[in-house]
Amino acid sequence: MLDKLLDALLDAGIDTLKLIPFLFITYLIMEALERKTGEVTAKKLSDVGRVGPLFGGLFGIVPQCGFSTAASSLYAGGLISIGTLLSVFLSTSDEMLPIFISEKVAIPLMLKILLSKAAIGIVSGFAVDAMLRFTRFKYKTEQRISELCEEEHGDDEEDKGVFIDALRHTLHITIFIFLISFALTFLVEGLGEDVIKNFLMNRSFIGVLIAALIGLIPNCASSVMITELYLDGMLGAGQMMAGLLVSAGVGLLVLFRTNDHHPKENVKILCMLYVIGIFWGFLFEALGITF
Repeated sequence: MLDKLLDALLDAGIDTLKLIPFLFITYLIMEALERKTGEVTAKKLSDVGRVGPLFGGLFGIVPQCGFSTAASSLYAGGLISIGTLLSVFLSTSDEMLPIFISEKVAIPLMLKILLSKAAIGIVSGFAVDAMLRFTRFKYKTEQRISELCEEEHGDDEEDKGVFIDALRHTLHITIFIFLISFALTFLVEGLGEDVIKNFLMNRSFIGVLIAALIGLIPNCASSVMITELYLDGMLGAGQMMAGLLVSAGVGLLVLFRTNDHHPKENVKILCMLYVIGIFWGFLFEALGITF
């Protein structure tokens, strides 16, 4: 047992160290992009009205670290619809893209997954908004967006620069990758890769439900875990999509914080996100869609 534990630690450490340079370069680009376009993108999203889900799905695939959190604040401020919020959540890739890049995943595969998530976000967002127009469900709140921004950032927050922010983000994700890689390696060596793969593949629909539950964890660790499982061949395309569709990073946490006067509304949005994620996951599995 001790030998397996040490081997898992060593393998996870070596694999993680190899990724650090690629992760840092990716996050450096992402941080620079977000500073350049983040505020402009959020402003455009708040001005698009009923076609919000279209722009939410398209903006969501752009590798910006905090776009799902911005969308949550815009929703809480009454500036975008539920469909637009969900289109952003469904489209955003959280930590999937940096890991794909660091693992040298083929560009066509990355594009297929990103565009699929964007298309699903757009279609689902429009469907939700259309459905809610025939209900009494209200999505506007009385909070002002300027107040929300002050609550989120505070007056004394210091801008540490692109380099420092990228380094901090890299270290943060590196820790998650190491811990998850270690846990997966230890699990595989203990149970056997075939046992885990057979359990998930032979119970594909249960795997969709489990992956979506993991994806709902409001932390970047969820997208890291789902991406790693997919790259290791332990999750099918439908299971992976279900997990990554609902994986909005800390966007859900920000929603519950900024829209705290409407907890029931937040829970309904959470349930909608989960149901949409498993619906598309089931559809992928039933149709045998792969990437």
